Amino acid sequence: MRLIERIRVFVRAVYKLMPVAIKTWILAARPKTLLAGACPVIIGSVLAAGEGGFYLPAALAAFFGAMCIQIGTNFCNDYFDFKQGADTEERQGPTRAVQAGLISGKTMLGATILMFALSAACAGYLYTRVGFPILLIGLVSILCGIWYTAGRYSIGYLGLGDIFVLIFFGPVAVGGTFYVQAMGWNYWIGLAGLPPGLLATAILVVNNLRDIDQDRAANKKTLAVRFGKRFVRAEYLLCLVGAAFIPILLMLYGLGWWLGACSLILIPGAVLYTRVLRGSTGAELNPVLGKTAGLLLLYTLIFSVALLKG
Repeated sequence: MRLIERIRVFVRAVYKLMPVAIKTWILAARPKTLLAGACPVIIGSVLAAGEGGFYLPAALAAFFGAMCIQIGTNFCNDYFDFKQGADTEERQGPTRAVQAGLISGKTMLGATILMFALSAACAGYLYTRVGFPILLIGLVSILCGIWYTAGRYSIGYLGLGDIFVLIFFGPVAVGGTFYVQAMGWNYWIGLAGLPPGLLATAILVVNNLRDIDQDRAANKKTLAVRFGKRFVRAEYLLCLVGAAFIPILLMLYGLGWWLGACSLILIPGAVLYTRVLRGSTGAELNPVLGKTAGLLLLYTLIFSVALLKG
């Protein structure tokens, strides 16, 4: 714990020394959400290593491509949520760059295009290694990143964000990362991709619960808006329990009994759930969102160590 705290202090010190312009772009990239893109790539790479198929260039391309898609989606979300009235001065979450006037809409659109172009370049390289399927996954991921908030009939505004996050930050990201390295596929790879997808969905659930009033006013029909706070609190619990239970199935499949240690995430998860359950709302949920992202990182570390040991 002391090491983690020292790392945090160091990162904060470095951040304070950065120019304001760089800080603004870091804010717009939403660093805490980037774990949702990074962790499944790490898990997919560890799975590939376990099969003797780890290939560093492909792993780096998958990681960089995933980060660019995540950042591009965040930039796109920043722009379109402001244009469509979901981000206003009343928002309870962290500052949004376009809404706050820190970055112009035109500049944000340009940055969005750049991020998606870089991710397309990564997909192009991976295409030369494994062929058309990975190019298709990359292009669909980019299109979904744009469609997530672009327009009133987008993924986020129709309440389909939870399904999108579960699939693309879970089995697709883990399976795709495994495939470009090991150049093969097993059905249990998809199963191994569900926990990071579930925990990434839990991050979104907290975000939607926090923003429920602003989203309702903007006609952004997330599941929180459609079905209410009780529903999404139950959804959050389901995500935590599912993420803890699936490693046991993988353990029974024969991937090593160490994977059972992943179920330990239920301990800090239970603490976070009490925060969600007891009625925290608005800005009170911001720490829960960050700690849920931390739970995803904790799961990834335990899973990686357990798989390599097993």
